[in-house]
Amino acid sequence: MSIFGKLKPVALLCLRLALGLIFSYSGYHMLFGGRAAALADFRRMGLPADLAYGVGVLQLFGGILLALGLLTRVTAFLLAFEMGFVLAKVNIAQSGIYAVQSYQYPLLLCCSAFALATVGAGLLSIDALTFERASNPRPKFKK
Repeated sequence: MSIFGKLKPVALLCLRLALGLIFSYSGYHMLFGGRAAALADFRRMGLPADLAYGVGVLQLFGGILLALGLLTRVTAFLLAFEMGFVLAKVNIAQSGIYAVQSYQYPLLLCCSAFALATVGAGLLSIDALTFERASNPRPKFKK
């Protein structure tokens, strides 16, 4: 079982890269590709249309930060909160809690981002070189 413990940094890297790609693509599309559709969707949900720009920026740059492993915990928490809001306000509110097929994708993104927020970026990240290492100093050896 220790082989799985040794693969944890690689697994977290894969998770970060996958989520980073998905969120940054979605944010890019929201800001530059389908802006009119995104604005209309936000109006249809009863939300301010300008909120689509903030969500697009969060997803685009949050996805890039996740892929780099920079400010991972904060970024992943914000993205998990956003996806939780989407689940509650849009998916589950429209189709009900038992129609899992209609909200499985946002649920997976929400839970994956929350897992990164709680576990951190792992050893193969910029956070490991900066923030994580500063909070976990090396143990001192007794002489």
